[in-house]
Amino acid sequence: MSEKTNSTSSSEIKAKGRLTKKSVEVAEKSAIDSLSSRGYGTTENDEFTLSFYEALYLKDKDLLEVRDERGKEVDFQGLLRCYEAVDENAWVNYLVYRDLRSRGYVVRDGFGAGINFRIYERGAYGKDTAQYLILSIQEGKPMPIQELVNAVQQCQSQKKELILAVMNRRGEAVHYSVSPLTFK
Repeated sequence: MSEKTNSTSSSEIKAKGRLTKKSVEVAEKSAIDSLSSRGYGTTENDEFTLSFYEALYLKDKDLLEVRDERGKEVDFQGLLRCYEAVDENAWVNYLVYRDLRSRGYVVRDGFGAGINFRIYERGAYGKDTAQYLILSIQEGKPMPIQELVNAVQQCQSQKKELILAVMNRRGEAVHYSVSPLTFK
């Protein structure tokens, strides 16, 4: 199967979502079941939401139709602009997310200390915890060393491996394993 298709297969459902200020909400039960079983979205207060980077990825794969509050369809660029309004690193985060998903990983939100994502080994989602935490940065953009130290410490405390995803100027993600240096 090619990496990008314009038609959905019988096993892939085309979901319909409604744009909010911070995410995309999906209401249809069959779409929710299909998406959540593949590691997309979260459910809070009986509402299933997709983060912007998930919605962008699904929109790019033609698996999601997004409409605004007036019912007008939102295209990829419009969705990206909404994401950029809430996150200055929107494009970098989306590209890293897309890269990891295309490699077959289930990618979920990170939790604190600048951690953008947590990724699950192929086939481990829902069965095991995430083994890796991802910190995404853009090549050439300065990052305070304390931010990196905090991320490494958080990973150590959770017994996870930190992966630094650096988005280069050509839009390609390069992944580095990060660990503290200890002297004996």
